[in-house]
Amino acid sequence: MNLEKLATETRNQQTMHLDELSVAEMMQVMNQEDQTVAAKVAAEIPQITKVVEAIIKSFNQEGRLIYMGAGTSGRLGVLDAAECVPTFSVDSSMVQGLIAGGMKAMTVAVEGAEDSKELGEEDLKAIELTDKDIVVGIAASGRTPYVIGGLEYAKKVGAATATIACNKNAEISRYAELPIEVEVGPEILTGSTRLKSGTAQKLVLNMLSTGSMIGIGKVYQNLMVDVKPSNKKLEERSKRIIMEATDCTYEEASKAFEQAEQQVKLAIVMILTHSSKEDAAKKLTEAKGFIRKTI
Repeated sequence: MNLEKLATETRNQQTMHLDELSVAEMMQVMNQEDQTVAAKVAAEIPQITKVVEAIIKSFNQEGRLIYMGAGTSGRLGVLDAAECVPTFSVDSSMVQGLIAGGMKAMTVAVEGAEDSKELGEEDLKAIELTDKDIVVGIAASGRTPYVIGGLEYAKKVGAATATIACNKNAEISRYAELPIEVEVGPEILTGSTRLKSGTAQKLVLNMLSTGSMIGIGKVYQNLMVDVKPSNKKLEERSKRIIMEATDCTYEEASKAFEQAEQQVKLAIVMILTHSSKEDAAKKLTEAKGFIRKTI
């Protein structure tokens, strides 16, 4: 294994004296380095766009989005998948994060797990991957065997494949139809890819999940109209969303919210189209979940 040629493993000439800096100077250097990440992600927008379109295609045929990675990369995938449930009211199976070594690896390193191609295949078999799904492999280094094994199996099944790496000409890119390569350069702390590389991966994951959910009607204007009101705070947020979307009063929003059995999107359509709950539900079904197509 030759790590010398990987940009993520080289030494950052701007931080060679990191241990001699004051805390304030350290924070300044870290912040300056972090500011370069968004520009690197921006350069990959054409490819990120293609991946979002592929995810939307999978969702429209009742397929799933499967992230898989090891270490920090795997944890970020699990995090993004978990956040889709409350944000967009989707079933937990629709967006899934697989991490080498299983959920134990979220907090404790599982020795050897990321080096097993077989484990990547086994994890996808366990969730019964189909040709309707899309698998996104995540690896800062771009060479994680666990991810490669998963991508190889996904291709056999006929699932769509994409990758997120933080090095150019990444090995995992060769196993994907849609590779994304965000080369952020040397880390502030040599080899610590939870830093700039992790930030880049999080930015891309935000774009993939949010963009694809917008693409299937989970957003109206810039509002989370499919938010799941699982606590009092989210119930109040739901009512504010209804108010913002319809320009109604708090009282009207609260009434519609309860009549719609706490379904924000349904309450909005009821108000905007002056419809009963049943008629609004029918309109939404015909519009395939897009509020704009009901009005």
